[in-house]
Amino acid sequence: MPTWKEMLSGKMEPQLAEEIDVFETQIALRRSGKLDEKIFAETRLRRGCYGQRYDNGQRHDGIRTQHLQYLSDTTKGPDTLWDAPGMQRIKIPFGGLTPGQMDALADLAEEYSDGVLHVTTRQDFQLHYVQIDDTPALMRRLAAVGITTQEACGNSVRNGTACPLAGVCRDEVFDVTPEANATPKF
Repeated sequence: MPTWKEMLSGKMEPQLAEEIDVFETQIALRRSGKLDEKIFAETRLRRGCYGQRYDNGQRHDGIRTQHLQYLSDTTKGPDTLWDAPGMQRIKIPFGGLTPGQMDALADLAEEYSDGVLHVTTRQDFQLHYVQIDDTPALMRRLAAVGITTQEACGNSVRNGTACPLAGVCRDEVFDVTPEANATPKF
């Protein structure tokens, strides 16, 4: 069975594909003990891969408390394992998505997370409970539809936000879409 890397070869921006390859190598180096945790934390955070707080195996979804299944030794805190399931932030400049991008995000939420795609105040998305080893495939699938996780965290401009009614509402007379689309995303 072909890998996502093989299936999506040539469908991603070359620079972004190379960045994902480097990150995949860094995961392997960290797993083999050849890359220090502090160095790896910096590189994973630059790619939107966060640690995850588990609230003692529970999550309230606004209606009820759900009990999450995960190994007890993966709880976050000072003794957290570096490869415990985490959160993946996905950068969506000005909150603009195509139908194909929305389909890809929905597929990823179902396949790599708990089926919930969280919208952030910066018009980005987050997937929770993502395994670190799944992140390169997830990133490639996003890159193939023009989405990145690059610099979705850390000391960077994380996103530019815009009103969804810009250009169509009487109070939002200027449509920022052309300018937002002209801004480099990778």
